[in-house]
Amino acid sequence: MEALTSIVNSINGIVWGPLMLVLILGVGFFLQVGLKLMPILRLGTGFGLLFKGREGQGEGQISPFNALMTSLSATIGTGNIAGVATAVFLGGPGALFWMWMTALVGMATKYGEAVLAVKYREKDELGNYVGGPMYYIKNGLGAKWAWLGFAFALFGAIAAFGIGNGVQANGVAQVLDSNFGVNTSVTGVILMLLTAAVILGGIQRIGMVAGKLVPFMAVSYIVAGLLVLLLNIGTLGDAIGLVFTHAFTPSAAEGGFAGAAVWAAIRFGVARGVFSNEAGLGSAPIAHAAASNNSPVNQGLIAMLGTFIDTIIVCSITGLAIIASGAWTSGESGAALTSLAFETTLPGIGGSLIAIALSIFAFTTILGWSFYGEKCVGYLLGHKVLLPYRIAWIVMIYFGATADLGFIWLLADTLNAMMAIPNLIALALLSPIIFSMTKAYFAEGSDKDQ
Repeated sequence: MEALTSIVNSINGIVWGPLMLVLILGVGFFLQVGLKLMPILRLGTGFGLLFKGREGQGEGQISPFNALMTSLSATIGTGNIAGVATAVFLGGPGALFWMWMTALVGMATKYGEAVLAVKYREKDELGNYVGGPMYYIKNGLGAKWAWLGFAFALFGAIAAFGIGNGVQANGVAQVLDSNFGVNTSVTGVILMLLTAAVILGGIQRIGMVAGKLVPFMAVSYIVAGLLVLLLNIGTLGDAIGLVFTHAFTPSAAEGGFAGAAVWAAIRFGVARGVFSNEAGLGSAPIAHAAASNNSPVNQGLIAMLGTFIDTIIVCSITGLAIIASGAWTSGESGAALTSLAFETTLPGIGGSLIAIALSIFAFTTILGWSFYGEKCVGYLLGHKVLLPYRIAWIVMIYFGATADLGFIWLLADTLNAMMAIPNLIALALLSPIIFSMTKAYFAEGSDKDQ
């Protein structure tokens, strides 16, 4: 096991090295420039379409609104609580700045992913719309690139059990055990039952649950986080200053914080940013392909909101709460660090709020990623394996909740990068189509439905 861990560690160092930074930030920046900053400038248009997208506007299984909520159900998870804290612990306050940069270019990436997902989606044997990187690679780039789509689907099918299942179940089990004394086995069984009740109903039920649960949990967490920031208003200015200062200069050791080089701020900021908002990973377009929206650009404008909400809003609140409260120098890491920041500011209730938020966030991530993994497996092996896959998914939850997942965390992080590489290559190669479709859409003056 040590040898396997060492091998995966080595691969992790390579795939999350300069190559990945160039790919993620480079492709996102390229798309943002090619789109003339449209995803940022048209943010209001996106929110307007989201409001109108509560009802279907064409063929598909779920409304455009619920497609975004399904996407957000998978992204708003442990990354927003534990991931941000880990980034600050390992990279210092400057890591939050690089999370922001990842999100700003990631909005263009997420937009492009959704545009291609709707344009190149197919109907499967059951009459459901399916799409995502494997389909826009196959249908957009042609047969000679089919191996790239296969690679994405393979990495996605395996990674889903880590990032979207085991890691999430483990996070819920540990936080409920430490805060409320709930046995991990009990948590595992409850999570299995709740998940089974949703995912066995397919994307319609996942979308319906996500459409109700995600807005509630996101708004509740944002309100609690803003209260923490308000109570730390005196140090908030200094906290923001630290974010910008340490983005470009090393963070000195302070208290329980060991210090961090600028490279660490960049690396962990980008890695945790991608882990949180999944821009460039290729997962979100799988959900957006099921949207009942006949306009790829419409759905792209809605999809890009996911990155903005997840990182610019939710992750920022977590990161600034950790820094402004002073908890970042405590030596704690992960969810315990975020919990400390909230508990310090809201004694008696802060820690419990984080425990509950993390549990709900992680549960919805399990739901969203079950759909992603299922579609990757369906692409590889056909629809007959979907029911066995769902059963395996439910069983894995118990294992994740009760086992030591140190290695699974490492493997999930590595496979995240390996999923992103085929997707980012495809986005770069198909960028002329993204640009031309966007230009045509706005040339018609179409902020309304197509």
